[in-house]
Amino acid sequence: MTDDKAARTAPVYTGPRWFFPSALIHELDPDASRSGRRPRRTARDWVVDFSCFLLAVLIGLVGAEALRDNTELPHAVAVLDQVLGALSCAAVWLRRRRPFGLAAAMVPVGFLSETSGGVAIIALFTLAVHRPLRYVAWVAGAQLALVPLYFWWRPDPDLPYAAAVVLLLVLTVATVGWGMFVRSKRQLMLSLRDRARRAETEARLRAEQAQRLAREAIAREMHDVLAHRLTLLSVHAGALEFRPDAPRDEIARAAGVIRESAHEALQDLREIIGVLRAGDSEDAGRPQPTLAALDTLVAESRQAGMKVTLDQRVTDAASVPASVGRTAYRIVQEALTNARKHAPGAEVTVSVAGGPGEDLTVRVRNPPPEGDVPPVPGAGQGLIGLRERATLAGGSLEHGRTPEGGFEVSARLPWR
Repeated sequence: MTDDKAARTAPVYTGPRWFFPSALIHELDPDASRSGRRPRRTARDWVVDFSCFLLAVLIGLVGAEALRDNTELPHAVAVLDQVLGALSCAAVWLRRRRPFGLAAAMVPVGFLSETSGGVAIIALFTLAVHRPLRYVAWVAGAQLALVPLYFWWRPDPDLPYAAAVVLLLVLTVATVGWGMFVRSKRQLMLSLRDRARRAETEARLRAEQAQRLAREAIAREMHDVLAHRLTLLSVHAGALEFRPDAPRDEIARAAGVIRESAHEALQDLREIIGVLRAGDSEDAGRPQPTLAALDTLVAESRQAGMKVTLDQRVTDAASVPASVGRTAYRIVQEALTNARKHAPGAEVTVSVAGGPGEDLTVRVRNPPPEGDVPPVPGAGQGLIGLRERATLAGGSLEHGRTPEGGFEVSARLPWR
Protein backbone atom coordinates (compact mmCIF):
# COMPACT_ATOMS: atom_id res chain seq x y z
CA MET A 1 0.00 0.00 0.00
CA THR A 2 1.43 3.38 -0.97
CA ASP A 3 1.71 6.37 1.35
CA ASP A 4 -1.03 8.32 -0.52
CA LYS A 5 -3.41 5.39 -0.32
CA ALA A 6 -2.64 4.91 3.36
CA ALA A 7 -3.33 8.56 4.01
CA ARG A 8 -6.68 8.37 2.21
CA THR A 9 -7.74 5.20 4.03
CA ALA A 10 -6.52 6.24 7.49
CA PRO A 11 -9.30 6.67 10.02
CA VAL A 12 -10.37 10.26 10.58
CA TYR A 13 -11.20 11.43 14.07
CA THR A 14 -14.72 12.88 14.25
CA GLY A 15 -15.01 13.34 17.98
CA PRO A 16 -15.11 16.60 19.93
CA ARG A 17 -12.51 19.11 18.86
CA TRP A 18 -11.51 20.03 22.40
CA PHE A 19 -9.90 16.58 22.79
CA PHE A 20 -6.75 17.77 21.02
CA PRO A 21 -4.55 20.19 23.05
CA SER A 22 -3.83 22.47 20.05
CA ALA A 23 -7.53 22.88 19.29
CA LEU A 24 -8.25 23.48 22.96
CA ILE A 25 -5.64 26.25 23.21
CA HIS A 26 -6.96 27.84 19.98
CA GLU A 27 -10.50 27.90 21.36
CA LEU A 28 -9.47 29.36 24.70
CA ASP A 29 -6.85 31.89 23.59
CA PRO A 30 -8.19 33.95 20.64
CA ASP A 31 -4.99 35.99 20.55
CA ALA A 32 -2.81 32.94 19.82
CA SER A 33 -3.04 33.55 16.06
CA ARG A 34 -2.34 37.28 16.42
CA SER A 35 0.87 37.14 18.40
CA GLY A 36 2.62 39.45 15.95
CA ARG A 37 0.27 42.35 16.66
CA ARG A 38 1.60 43.96 19.80
CA PRO A 39 -0.24 47.00 21.15
CA ARG A 40 1.86 49.90 22.33
CA ARG A 41 1.91 50.51 26.06
CA THR A 42 0.85 53.90 27.32
CA ALA A 43 2.46 55.69 30.25
CA ARG A 44 -0.29 54.41 32.52
CA ASP A 45 0.29 50.84 31.27
CA TRP A 46 3.99 51.10 32.09
CA VAL A 47 3.22 52.29 35.62
CA VAL A 48 0.70 49.47 36.19
CA ASP A 49 2.99 46.78 34.74
CA PHE A 50 5.96 47.95 36.78
CA SER A 51 3.81 47.98 39.91
CA CYS A 52 2.68 44.40 39.20
CA PHE A 53 6.31 43.38 38.67
CA LEU A 54 7.38 44.90 41.99
CA LEU A 55 4.45 43.22 43.76
CA ALA A 56 5.39 39.84 42.27
CA VAL A 57 9.04 40.33 43.31
CA LEU A 58 8.01 41.32 46.84
CA ILE A 59 5.80 38.25 47.24
CA GLY A 60 8.58 36.10 45.79
CA LEU A 61 11.09 37.46 48.33
CA VAL A 62 8.68 36.67 51.14
CA GLY A 63 8.31 33.15 49.77
CA ALA A 64 12.08 32.77 49.46
CA GLU A 65 12.49 33.79 53.09
CA ALA A 66 9.95 31.13 54.08
CA LEU A 67 11.89 28.55 52.10
CA ARG A 68 15.10 29.33 54.01
CA ASP A 69 13.27 28.87 57.30
CA ASN A 70 11.93 25.47 56.18
CA THR A 71 14.77 23.09 57.05
CA GLU A 72 12.80 20.00 56.05
CA LEU A 73 12.67 21.00 52.38
CA PRO A 74 15.49 19.55 50.23
CA HIS A 75 18.04 22.10 48.99
CA ALA A 76 17.52 21.17 45.34
CA VAL A 77 13.76 21.77 45.62
CA ALA A 78 14.36 25.16 47.21
CA VAL A 79 16.75 26.18 44.44
CA LEU A 80 14.29 25.05 41.74
CA ASP A 81 11.51 26.95 43.52
CA GLN A 82 13.47 30.21 43.46
CA VAL A 83 14.56 29.78 39.83
CA LEU A 84 10.95 29.28 38.76
CA GLY A 85 9.96 32.30 40.86
CA ALA A 86 12.52 34.52 39.15
CA LEU A 87 11.44 33.38 35.69
CA SER A 88 7.79 33.94 36.63
CA CYS A 89 8.50 37.49 37.78
CA ALA A 90 10.15 38.22 34.43
CA ALA A 91 7.14 36.74 32.64
CA VAL A 92 4.85 39.34 34.25
CA TRP A 93 5.77 41.70 31.38
CA LEU A 94 3.97 39.31 28.99
CA ARG A 95 0.65 39.49 30.79
CA ARG A 96 -0.91 42.00 28.37
CA ARG A 97 0.24 40.23 25.22
CA ARG A 98 -0.64 36.68 26.28
CA PRO A 99 -2.95 36.77 29.29
CA PHE A 100 -4.31 33.27 28.79
CA GLY A 101 -0.95 31.73 27.97
CA LEU A 102 0.69 33.23 31.07
CA ALA A 103 -2.19 32.28 33.37
CA ALA A 104 -2.30 28.71 32.02
CA ALA A 105 1.46 28.32 32.41
CA MET A 106 1.32 29.59 35.99
CA VAL A 107 -1.03 26.76 37.04
CA PRO A 108 1.71 24.05 37.10
CA VAL A 109 4.47 26.56 37.93
CA GLY A 110 2.54 27.91 40.92
CA PHE A 111 1.95 24.36 42.09
CA LEU A 112 5.70 23.63 42.07
CA SER A 113 7.04 27.00 43.21
CA GLU A 114 5.98 28.90 46.31
CA THR A 115 7.83 32.03 45.18
CA SER A 116 5.62 32.14 42.05
CA GLY A 117 2.39 32.56 44.02
CA GLY A 118 2.21 36.32 43.46
CA VAL A 119 2.69 35.94 39.71
CA ALA A 120 -0.07 33.30 39.58
CA ILE A 121 -2.52 35.68 41.30
CA ILE A 122 -1.55 38.59 39.02
CA ALA A 123 -1.87 36.42 35.91
CA LEU A 124 -5.30 35.20 37.00
CA PHE A 125 -6.44 38.76 37.64
CA THR A 126 -5.16 39.89 34.23
CA LEU A 127 -6.96 37.00 32.55
CA ALA A 128 -10.24 37.95 34.27
CA VAL A 129 -9.85 41.57 33.10
CA HIS A 130 -8.98 40.85 29.46
CA ARG A 131 -10.93 37.67 28.70
CA PRO A 132 -14.57 36.49 29.08
CA LEU A 133 -15.59 34.16 31.88
CA ARG A 134 -15.33 31.00 29.76
CA TYR A 135 -11.55 31.51 29.50
CA VAL A 136 -11.15 32.34 33.18
CA ALA A 137 -13.12 29.23 34.21
CA TRP A 138 -10.48 26.85 32.82
CA VAL A 139 -7.54 28.43 34.64
CA ALA A 140 -9.37 29.25 37.85
CA GLY A 141 -10.90 25.77 37.96
CA ALA A 142 -7.49 24.16 37.59
CA GLN A 143 -6.01 26.34 40.35
CA LEU A 144 -8.90 25.61 42.70
CA ALA A 145 -8.55 21.87 42.05
CA LEU A 146 -4.81 21.95 42.89
CA VAL A 147 -5.16 23.92 46.13
CA PRO A 148 -5.83 20.84 48.38
CA LEU A 149 -2.97 18.92 46.72
CA TYR A 150 -0.61 21.86 47.14
CA PHE A 151 -1.04 22.09 50.90
CA TRP A 152 -0.93 18.30 51.19
CA TRP A 153 2.44 18.33 49.40
CA ARG A 154 3.78 21.48 51.11
CA PRO A 155 1.86 22.09 54.34
CA ASP A 156 1.93 25.52 55.92
CA PRO A 157 3.75 25.41 59.27
CA ASP A 158 1.70 28.30 60.71
CA LEU A 159 -1.84 27.33 59.66
CA PRO A 160 -3.89 24.16 59.88
CA TYR A 161 -4.49 22.30 56.64
CA ALA A 162 -8.21 23.21 56.38
CA ALA A 163 -7.63 26.89 57.19
CA ALA A 164 -4.85 27.20 54.61
CA VAL A 165 -6.97 25.55 51.92
CA VAL A 166 -9.99 27.76 52.63
CA LEU A 167 -7.84 30.91 52.72
CA LEU A 168 -6.27 30.23 49.31
CA LEU A 169 -9.64 29.25 47.80
CA VAL A 170 -11.18 32.53 49.00
CA LEU A 171 -8.18 34.49 47.65
CA THR A 172 -8.52 32.84 44.22
CA VAL A 173 -12.28 33.45 44.00
CA ALA A 174 -11.84 37.06 45.16
CA THR A 175 -9.17 37.64 42.50
CA VAL A 176 -11.47 36.33 39.77
CA GLY A 177 -14.38 38.41 41.07
CA TRP A 178 -12.30 41.57 41.22
CA GLY A 179 -11.00 41.04 37.70
CA MET A 180 -14.50 40.44 36.31
CA PHE A 181 -15.71 43.60 38.07
CA VAL A 182 -12.92 45.65 36.48
CA ARG A 183 -13.75 44.14 33.08
CA SER A 184 -17.45 44.96 33.45
CA LYS A 185 -16.62 48.53 34.46
CA ARG A 186 -14.39 48.98 31.43
CA GLN A 187 -17.06 47.60 29.13
CA LEU A 188 -19.60 49.97 30.65
CA MET A 189 -17.29 52.96 30.07
CA LEU A 190 -16.70 51.91 26.46
CA SER A 191 -20.44 51.53 25.95
CA LEU A 192 -21.11 55.00 27.38
CA ARG A 193 -18.41 56.52 25.19
CA ASP A 194 -19.88 54.81 22.14
CA ARG A 195 -23.34 56.11 23.01
CA ALA A 196 -21.97 59.62 23.45
CA ARG A 197 -20.26 59.47 20.06
CA ARG A 198 -23.44 58.20 18.42
CA ALA A 199 -25.49 60.94 20.10
CA GLU A 200 -23.06 63.59 18.82
CA THR A 201 -23.22 62.11 15.34
CA GLU A 202 -27.02 62.03 15.37
CA ALA A 203 -27.17 65.63 16.62
CA ARG A 204 -24.80 66.72 13.84
CA LEU A 205 -26.89 64.88 11.25
CA ARG A 206 -30.08 66.50 12.55
CA ALA A 207 -28.45 69.92 12.35
CA GLU A 208 -27.26 69.23 8.80
CA GLN A 209 -30.75 68.06 7.83
CA ALA A 210 -32.33 71.17 9.33
CA GLN A 211 -29.79 73.30 7.46
CA ARG A 212 -30.59 71.53 4.21
CA LEU A 213 -34.34 71.93 4.71
CA ALA A 214 -33.85 75.63 5.46
CA ARG A 215 -31.84 76.04 2.27
CA GLU A 216 -34.55 74.29 0.28
CA ALA A 217 -37.26 76.52 1.77
CA ILE A 218 -35.22 79.62 0.93
CA ALA A 219 -34.67 78.32 -2.58
CA ARG A 220 -38.41 77.88 -3.05
CA GLU A 221 -39.07 81.41 -1.85
CA MET A 222 -36.36 82.78 -4.13
CA HIS A 223 -37.86 80.84 -7.03
CA ASP A 224 -41.22 82.43 -6.46
CA VAL A 225 -39.75 85.93 -6.22
CA LEU A 226 -37.54 85.41 -9.25
CA ALA A 227 -40.50 84.12 -11.27
CA HIS A 228 -42.41 87.28 -10.31
CA ARG A 229 -39.54 89.52 -11.45
CA LEU A 230 -39.13 87.74 -14.77
CA THR A 231 -42.87 87.73 -15.42
CA LEU A 232 -42.98 91.49 -14.82
CA LEU A 233 -40.02 91.96 -17.14
CA SER A 234 -41.68 89.84 -19.83
CA VAL A 235 -44.93 91.84 -19.64
CA HIS A 236 -43.20 95.19 -20.12
CA ALA A 237 -40.98 93.82 -22.89
CA GLY A 238 -44.09 92.45 -24.65
CA ALA A 239 -45.80 95.84 -24.38
CA LEU A 240 -42.84 97.49 -26.07
CA GLU A 241 -42.90 94.85 -28.80
CA PHE A 242 -46.59 95.35 -29.61
CA ARG A 243 -46.53 99.14 -29.16
CA PRO A 244 -43.54 100.32 -31.15
CA ASP A 245 -45.36 103.62 -31.81
CA ALA A 246 -45.95 104.38 -28.12
CA PRO A 247 -45.03 107.83 -26.83
CA ARG A 248 -41.41 108.39 -25.94
CA ASP A 249 -42.23 108.87 -22.25
CA GLU A 250 -44.01 105.50 -22.01
CA ILE A 251 -41.12 103.76 -23.78
CA ALA A 252 -38.63 105.32 -21.38
CA ARG A 253 -40.77 104.39 -18.37
CA ALA A 254 -41.15 100.77 -19.57
CA ALA A 255 -37.41 100.53 -20.23
CA GLY A 256 -36.74 101.78 -16.70
CA VAL A 257 -39.07 99.15 -15.26
CA ILE A 258 -37.37 96.44 -17.33
CA ARG A 259 -33.93 97.59 -16.20
CA GLU A 260 -34.96 97.72 -12.51
CA SER A 261 -36.69 94.32 -12.68
CA ALA A 262 -33.66 92.76 -14.37
CA HIS A 263 -31.36 94.25 -11.70
CA GLU A 264 -33.50 92.91 -8.86
CA ALA A 265 -33.78 89.52 -10.58
CA LEU A 266 -29.99 89.32 -10.78
CA GLN A 267 -29.73 90.10 -7.07
CA ASP A 268 -32.19 87.34 -6.23
CA LEU A 269 -30.36 84.97 -8.56
CA ARG A 270 -27.07 85.57 -6.71
CA GLU A 271 -28.75 84.56 -3.47
CA ILE A 272 -30.24 81.38 -4.87
CA ILE A 273 -26.96 80.07 -6.38
CA GLY A 274 -25.60 77.20 -4.31
CA VAL A 275 -28.94 76.42 -2.68
CA LEU A 276 -30.34 73.02 -3.63
CA ARG A 277 -33.94 73.17 -4.68
CA ALA A 278 -36.36 70.38 -3.77
CA GLY A 279 -39.58 69.46 -5.49
CA ASP A 280 -42.80 71.44 -5.58
CA SER A 281 -43.97 72.91 -2.31
CA GLU A 282 -47.32 73.85 -0.91
CA ASP A 283 -46.03 77.43 -0.58
CA ALA A 284 -45.51 77.78 -4.35
CA GLY A 285 -47.25 80.86 -5.70
CA ARG A 286 -47.89 82.36 -2.24
CA PRO A 287 -47.06 86.08 -1.91
CA GLN A 288 -43.81 86.52 0.01
CA PRO A 289 -43.76 88.83 3.05
CA THR A 290 -41.69 92.01 3.24
CA LEU A 291 -40.57 94.34 6.01
CA ALA A 292 -43.81 96.30 5.65
CA ALA A 293 -45.73 93.25 6.89
CA LEU A 294 -44.16 93.48 10.36
CA ASP A 295 -47.02 95.63 11.64
CA THR A 296 -49.53 93.00 10.55
CA LEU A 297 -47.46 90.24 12.15
CA VAL A 298 -47.26 92.08 15.46
CA ALA A 299 -50.98 92.83 15.35
CA GLU A 300 -51.79 89.16 14.81
CA SER A 301 -49.58 88.20 17.75
CA ARG A 302 -51.34 90.71 19.98
CA GLN A 303 -54.71 89.33 18.94
CA ALA A 304 -53.43 85.90 19.98
CA GLY A 305 -52.82 87.23 23.51
CA MET A 306 -49.12 88.10 23.38
CA LYS A 307 -47.64 91.30 24.76
CA VAL A 308 -45.51 92.67 21.93
CA THR A 309 -43.80 96.06 21.66
CA LEU A 310 -42.58 97.08 18.20
CA ASP A 311 -39.79 99.66 17.92
CA GLN A 312 -39.26 100.27 14.22
CA ARG A 313 -36.69 102.91 13.30
CA VAL A 314 -35.99 102.24 9.66
CA THR A 315 -35.03 105.08 7.35
CA ASP A 316 -36.81 104.89 4.00
CA ALA A 317 -38.47 101.52 4.68
CA ALA A 318 -39.87 101.43 1.15
CA SER A 319 -36.37 101.03 -0.31
CA VAL A 320 -35.46 97.96 1.76
CA PRO A 321 -34.44 95.14 -0.65
CA ALA A 322 -37.12 92.49 -0.87
CA SER A 323 -34.78 89.66 0.18
CA VAL A 324 -33.53 91.58 3.23
CA GLY A 325 -37.06 92.51 4.28
CA ARG A 326 -38.25 88.96 3.79
CA THR A 327 -35.38 87.60 5.93
CA ALA A 328 -36.09 90.15 8.68
CA TYR A 329 -39.77 89.19 8.67
CA ARG A 330 -38.98 85.47 8.98
CA ILE A 331 -36.59 86.15 11.88
CA VAL A 332 -39.21 88.12 13.81
CA GLN A 333 -41.88 85.54 13.00
CA GLU A 334 -39.81 82.60 14.31
CA ALA A 335 -38.67 84.54 17.39
CA LEU A 336 -42.26 85.41 18.32
CA THR A 337 -43.26 81.78 17.87
CA ASN A 338 -40.48 80.63 20.21
CA ALA A 339 -41.37 83.27 22.79
CA ARG A 340 -45.00 82.19 22.71
CA LYS A 341 -43.99 78.55 23.32
CA HIS A 342 -41.20 78.93 25.88
CA ALA A 343 -42.14 82.18 27.68
CA PRO A 344 -45.93 82.52 27.65
CA GLY A 345 -47.19 85.75 29.16
CA ALA A 346 -43.84 87.54 28.93
CA GLU A 347 -43.65 90.87 27.12
CA VAL A 348 -41.65 90.64 23.91
CA THR A 349 -39.72 93.59 22.50
CA VAL A 350 -39.08 93.75 18.75
CA SER A 351 -36.56 96.31 17.52
CA VAL A 352 -35.78 96.97 13.85
CA ALA A 353 -33.40 99.75 12.82
CA GLY A 354 -31.22 100.71 9.88
CA GLY A 355 -31.03 102.65 6.69
CA PRO A 356 -29.67 102.57 3.10
CA GLY A 357 -25.96 101.89 3.09
CA GLU A 358 -26.08 100.61 6.67
CA ASP A 359 -26.87 97.28 8.25
CA LEU A 360 -30.44 96.41 9.09
CA THR A 361 -30.47 95.18 12.69
CA VAL A 362 -33.26 93.01 14.05
CA ARG A 363 -33.50 92.23 17.76
CA VAL A 364 -36.23 90.23 19.51
CA ARG A 365 -35.94 89.93 23.29
CA ASN A 366 -38.15 88.54 26.03
CA PRO A 367 -37.68 88.31 29.82
CA PRO A 368 -37.89 85.00 31.70
CA PRO A 369 -41.43 83.65 32.12
CA GLU A 370 -43.26 84.05 35.39
CA GLY A 371 -43.70 80.76 37.24
CA ASP A 372 -43.00 77.27 35.99
CA VAL A 373 -43.46 76.60 32.29
CA PRO A 374 -44.04 73.01 31.12
CA PRO A 375 -41.25 71.82 28.82
CA VAL A 376 -42.02 72.17 25.13
CA PRO A 377 -40.38 69.67 22.76
CA GLY A 378 -38.08 71.20 20.20
CA ALA A 379 -34.74 70.53 18.56
CA GLY A 380 -33.78 74.16 17.74
CA GLN A 381 -34.20 73.58 14.01
CA GLY A 382 -36.06 76.87 13.64
CA LEU A 383 -33.06 78.82 14.94
CA ILE A 384 -30.76 76.81 12.66
CA GLY A 385 -32.95 77.84 9.72
CA LEU A 386 -32.85 81.50 10.78
CA ARG A 387 -29.07 81.48 10.96
CA GLU A 388 -28.94 79.89 7.51
CA ARG A 389 -31.23 82.60 6.12
CA ALA A 390 -29.11 85.37 7.60
CA THR A 391 -25.89 83.79 6.28
CA LEU A 392 -27.28 83.44 2.75
CA ALA A 393 -28.36 87.07 2.88
CA GLY A 394 -24.78 88.09 3.71
CA GLY A 395 -25.42 88.82 7.38
CA SER A 396 -25.21 87.02 10.70
CA LEU A 397 -27.50 85.91 13.53
CA GLU A 398 -26.85 85.25 17.22
CA HIS A 399 -29.14 83.87 19.89
CA GLY A 400 -28.87 82.87 23.52
CA ARG A 401 -29.81 83.50 27.12
CA THR A 402 -29.65 87.00 28.58
CA PRO A 403 -28.05 87.73 31.98
CA GLU A 404 -31.55 88.16 33.45
CA GLY A 405 -32.59 84.68 32.33
CA GLY A 406 -34.56 85.68 29.25
CA PHE A 407 -33.81 85.02 25.60
CA GLU A 408 -32.60 87.23 22.76
CA VAL A 409 -32.31 86.81 19.01
CA SER A 410 -30.12 89.40 17.26
CA ALA A 411 -29.47 89.61 13.52
CA ARG A 412 -27.49 91.90 11.25
CA LEU A 413 -28.48 92.09 7.57
CA PRO A 414 -26.58 94.14 4.94
CA TRP A 415 -28.58 96.91 3.26
CA ARG A 416 -26.79 97.97 0.08
